[in-house]
Amino acid sequence: MRVLVSSVYLFLYTPIALVVLFSFNSGRNASEFVGFSTQWYGRALSNVFLMEALRNSLIVALTSAVLAAIFGTMAAIGMERLGTGMRAVFDGLFAAAIVVPGVVIGIATLVALVEVFGFINPLIAVVWPGDQPPKLSLGYGSIIAAHGLFTMALVTMIVKARIASLGRDIVEASSDLYATPLTTFRQIVLPQIMPSILAGFLLAFTFSFDDFIIAFFVAGSNTTLPIYVFASIRRGVTPEINAIATMVLVASLALILIARFLMRKKTT
Repeated sequence: MRVLVSSVYLFLYTPIALVVLFSFNSGRNASEFVGFSTQWYGRALSNVFLMEALRNSLIVALTSAVLAAIFGTMAAIGMERLGTGMRAVFDGLFAAAIVVPGVVIGIATLVALVEVFGFINPLIAVVWPGDQPPKLSLGYGSIIAAHGLFTMALVTMIVKARIASLGRDIVEASSDLYATPLTTFRQIVLPQIMPSILAGFLLAFTFSFDDFIIAFFVAGSNTTLPIYVFASIRRGVTPEINAIATMVLVASLALILIARFLMRKKTT
């Protein structure tokens, strides 16, 4: 059994280790290590197009994670007030949003946005003065909306699990002491669930930052970092791509570890 488990982990992580190793290659061939060098990290960080794609990814990931944390927390609190039947329905819907393949979400979001734009743009043209009314199109807004809705389900499930572990005792005790619902939430519930909210925010940021499939369908003319990497790979894999992948890997692992720490943290 140990041999089988070790083989599985070896199969999974050996390619990742090779990507990290060849990111320090001094040669131009990504599959032949000829010497140690950090030059490709410098080239990647000085690449104007890469930095623009990185900026786009950071804007999208940060905005969508903030929206997911806010609305996901609101959804989790609201679900706790539902009856058993309705709560089960919403649990299933949120779980489905997480397990549905990204390509399905990407295509569905693209179709929905195209239909919405086709309905709203003619209305804007009617009411907008002038010959060139603005038009809604794919871009920052569409990526943020798609990522925000997808990651909101993740935040909701994390925060909901934390709220369920608290029980109703502290809320009822606060009500017995004549605290208003807002005061109870601000001073008692929110501090208790804040680690889960932060963990959900970090996981939402990581999922959005690393996503390629959904962004590929709804990005329009904008290029995120995963889309840039995919386009670069089609021209050939170089150690610069390995360096980009290594930096993204380290950043993602750091955020996941922080999120896991926050999820395990117990508020006193």
